[in-house]
Amino acid sequence: MSSLGNLKDWSSAELINLYKKMLLIREFEQRITKDKGKIKSPLVHTYIGEEAIAVGTCAAINEEDYITSTHRGHGHFIAKGGDIDSLMAEIYGKEEGICKGRGGSMHVADFSKNMLGANGIVGAGPPIALGVALASKMRKEKRVVLTFFGDGAANQGMLHESMNLASIWKLPIVFVLENNMYGWSTSVEYATAIKDLSLRAQGYGMKGFTIDGNDVIEVYSTIKEAVDFARKGGGPTLIECKTYRWGGQMTMDADNYRSTEEKEEWKKKCPIETYKIKLIQNEIIDKAIIQKIEEETLTEIELSIKFAKKSTKPDTDTVLDDIYKNPLNLGGN
Repeated sequence: MSSLGNLKDWSSAELINLYKKMLLIREFEQRITKDKGKIKSPLVHTYIGEEAIAVGTCAAINEEDYITSTHRGHGHFIAKGGDIDSLMAEIYGKEEGICKGRGGSMHVADFSKNMLGANGIVGAGPPIALGVALASKMRKEKRVVLTFFGDGAANQGMLHESMNLASIWKLPIVFVLENNMYGWSTSVEYATAIKDLSLRAQGYGMKGFTIDGNDVIEVYSTIKEAVDFARKGGGPTLIECKTYRWGGQMTMDADNYRSTEEKEEWKKKCPIETYKIKLIQNEIIDKAIIQKIEEETLTEIELSIKFAKKSTKPDTDTVLDDIYKNPLNLGGN
């Protein structure tokens, strides 16, 4: 399903937009790693190398559909339509950040885009998505929920409990497993006895697929089928997207547990470069368009850096604002 010919109903502008989104995520991540010494949170988990999953997935859902994210959530945020100025300000710990500088890199959320939040707890997104999917079904809203999680979360009990309940209740949820081959420094081969993690779906009576997570078209096509199935009341699907994170677990990770040869082999499968080649071969873009897109992307990111740097530092007196909800007003605001 990786040929552009399978998307004849897409316009050239839509196909180019996939490229723009992936490039924006890539350049955003590369820029913040250069500025990591000035960023308040040193625990920045980059998404470099995995861009096709976020972009292909979010292209397959509607604006009113929901997603839950992970500690590696910048790509999901951008692909869902989040504003990069507010994302950059959040990473810089500023008041104008999407969470007023309180969430930082690992906990971005934008409810206006139905991006229900990234989560620093491994595997904690699926239970949240489960509740939202149940609410959607009870309200007969026809909204679908996509929950992203990594291979490290694939062995967490709360994920399996979520998949079990989702299947029993036939909830409109798609489990998107971003298998980037390492849970921190532990390889999937060491931690899991099966080759394809999508086989786990069989134990819960749901459909499961393993796909090339570096092929944005294949990601879109597979996710779209699962979303349509869920929206019609068919229930959940587990989709394993095989990919590779180019950097370490986070910006402070020495990343000495992977060989240079392994990393270089995966970089040859770069989701952005391979997709760009397809667009060129199908005469969708040319060098002039590519150069223009690259220049516009870099300008947009530099403007977001300037926005973040000139934004306001949070007032320490407001540190507990928006954290506690006290409807009975018992003992305080």
